[in-house]
Amino acid sequence: MPRHDDSPRRARRSRLALGGLAALATLALSGCSDAARRGWLPEGASTGADRVTALWVGMWIAALGVGFLVWGLTIWCMVRYRRRKDDVGLPPQLRYNVPIEILYTIIPVMMVGVIFFFTARDEAILLDTSQQPDVTVNVVGKQWSWDFNYVDAQVWESGVQAELTGKPGVEETLPTLYLPENSRVEFQLTARDVIHSFWVPAFQQKLDMVPGKVNKLQIHTKQQGTFQGKCAELCGAYHATMLFNVKVVSQQEFDQQMAALKARGQTGMLDNSLSRQHLVPGEPGEQQYQPQGGGN
Repeated sequence: MPRHDDSPRRARRSRLALGGLAALATLALSGCSDAARRGWLPEGASTGADRVTALWVGMWIAALGVGFLVWGLTIWCMVRYRRRKDDVGLPPQLRYNVPIEILYTIIPVMMVGVIFFFTARDEAILLDTSQQPDVTVNVVGKQWSWDFNYVDAQVWESGVQAELTGKPGVEETLPTLYLPENSRVEFQLTARDVIHSFWVPAFQQKLDMVPGKVNKLQIHTKQQGTFQGKCAELCGAYHATMLFNVKVVSQQEFDQQMAALKARGQTGMLDNSLSRQHLVPGEPGEQQYQPQGGGN
């Protein structure tokens, strides 16, 4: 029995299927909230967060574009080449298609290359610490809390482990890191005992704190507000309680907080005498982080 030529009907069905996918995609995008436009990342509180969000959303758009293309072609093939009741025998069998296989090899390699380029470019910018900061803070991770040395003001704040009771008021007991608005802040990150990781989700950047080393991270704050910070590296039994607050305030309020710490007698720098090992000698200007006695 001969095969019936219903190519026009199949083509119409294929166009309807692809048109339906396009309509669904348009409807989904038109109803996006602000969170969806950010790729469901937290609202950024630094200029670096804008770059991270743009990279994140751009990659998702590219991934969804590839996904819709593959799904569309798959559905088209299912509709176009499905077996009919009146079909006899099998269609021509092909072992391989060299042009298609070359295409399927080259395109993924190009995609990976593009992703690598933009990732490497943004990573280099985000980790650049060559600019002169407006404020320098030595953040010290310890099991299981934080110390903050304000290098320029020569004052410090020391935290204790949070007690998560499940009741309101816990945030008021956490150590608070004060930062001025619209300022470039350099964090000199050190650890007293094990590896920790300094993470403020609103900044959308984090960096490990390795015992014996000083890691640097610069953040340019852009808006006032109170944000949450935490350790992002499993550092022991009470890792979940290693929390702190970040308050980005006006320059005047920041200066007032520095004066309040000085009035409480919290002057100078907390040294690293409680650290388990000495810091590896680093660049000039990092000597204030060298431990005084103790440590091994």
